[in-house]
Amino acid sequence: MQKDKLKSLLVPPDITIKQAMQNLNESAQQILFVTDEHLRLLGTVTDGDIRRAIIRGSGFTDGIDAIMNRKYSFLRWKPTSLVEEAKELMVGREIEQLPILDEEGVVVDVILWTDMLDRKSQPAPILPHTNYVVIMAGGKGTRMDPFTRIFPKPLIPIGEKTIIEVIMDRFHKSGFQKFILTLNYKKEYIKIFLHESDMPYSVEWVEETDFMGTAGSLSLLKDKLQETFIVANCDSLLDVNVSDVLAWHKEQGAAMTVIGCYNEVKIHFGVLELGNGKLQRILEKPTHDVIINTGIYIMEPHVINYIDDGKEENMDKLIGKLIAADENVTVYPIHSGWLDIGRWDQYKQALRDYEF
Repeated sequence: MQKDKLKSLLVPPDITIKQAMQNLNESAQQILFVTDEHLRLLGTVTDGDIRRAIIRGSGFTDGIDAIMNRKYSFLRWKPTSLVEEAKELMVGREIEQLPILDEEGVVVDVILWTDMLDRKSQPAPILPHTNYVVIMAGGKGTRMDPFTRIFPKPLIPIGEKTIIEVIMDRFHKSGFQKFILTLNYKKEYIKIFLHESDMPYSVEWVEETDFMGTAGSLSLLKDKLQETFIVANCDSLLDVNVSDVLAWHKEQGAAMTVIGCYNEVKIHFGVLELGNGKLQRILEKPTHDVIINTGIYIMEPHVINYIDDGKEENMDKLIGKLIAADENVTVYPIHSGWLDIGRWDQYKQALRDYEF
């Protein structure tokens, strides 16, 4: 591994979870190696470690020393090739990054599984899922005015494709091939577009008789959705392998899993804190670390029974019903890879950053 790339994966034990997430984003890897001041390996931190810590209630300003894995696999450096030995260890223990240590425990290299693959070989085929992806495509898209005075939001272009195609293409990359769209506002435009499009997956739709909120139209699919299914808003662009989220949802035995994304919310004003009738202090332009609802969910079929047939209902109310009924509602936190393209600033970012 190149020295600069190796350096980006090495972090001290006193950084915070928030800083670790930033390092993971910058390195484009799924692991960091925690080292002391002499670069001796102390432990590892993966995006999975961070996800589990957040779910358990760890704060973003907590240190990574409390969540790092101190039992890690490694190989000792030697002048002869380590490729075959590394392959055997990585396959046997199902690991994708393997640190190489010298006799003092200093990290001198990291072997990535991708480095050992034959670049000419074809990637393994993605196994198809039978689960439906339901896309809520019936809203008026008022945040995208004036575009949506003419076009329904699903047909607004991103590059050479429409928003709805881009969203479905992302799910298709993870193996999902069956889609249902809920339609209402300017639905005839969308139906004509679907009739004339040649897509590599199955697309059906159901029509609302009235605006039914962000969850209500699921009641129209009660007889259709007989296994675990995914629900996505038509303005959520996710660059995450949803197959991994589906597997996690099953492992948790969840009724619903909400995909949440880390966000730093900046308040551009001085915030006044009051107490005992007096001003206690002023926080000048503070920031708050939060997990944002991405508008993408994994659900079990029985969840639909909590929705009143044919009536308007929003997702927050449905989630409240599930929590009140002591259903297992979980969160799958991610730290990057999501855009709310229903907002002009993030729509423009999608035009700049995403390749279609």
